[in-house]
Amino acid sequence: MVVFIPLLGMFFSCENTVAEIEQLNIDSIYPSQSIKDVEIQYSEKGKVALQLNAPVLHQYEGKLPYEEMPEGVHVKIFDSLMNVTSELTANYAIKLTHSDRMEAKYDVVVINEKGEKLNTEHLVWDKESGEITSDVFVKITTLDQVIMGDGLISNQDFSDYRILKPRGVINIDND
Repeated sequence: MVVFIPLLGMFFSCENTVAEIEQLNIDSIYPSQSIKDVEIQYSEKGKVALQLNAPVLHQYEGKLPYEEMPEGVHVKIFDSLMNVTSELTANYAIKLTHSDRMEAKYDVVVINEKGEKLNTEHLVWDKESGEITSDVFVKITTLDQVIMGDGLISNQDFSDYRILKPRGVINIDND
């Protein structure tokens, strides 16, 4: 009986409110899951549309769940015949699960099937709209020119793009 009373006191002396528990879940600094050597394939209409590879992927839960790839990411986008139409590499990426957006940062490189290469430090891919955007300095290297500027809007396979504030020398074909 003497042991039972202190144990009973322990059970009823600690109490957390629902708000405190929710706050712990939202502001968690530790991932709910960590995965190494990740390969994820996303499909649309039964065909692989995108393949994501990352050395490490951390998943965070809460009201605004997200996945973080702190050691880099390599993404391939495929056409309906499984040909690679573009590739993206970056030293860091975060996928915001609640909004279907992915941000790539730090030495971001995108190469399309024509061999055109985009270099930037920050890129956002919106899955719903199918657009990639940047609001920082971008450099696009094509077969015959280098185009630079601030900001970019493109389709997700980087085959149709527009630099928002171009700068530097731009060659124009008179034909």
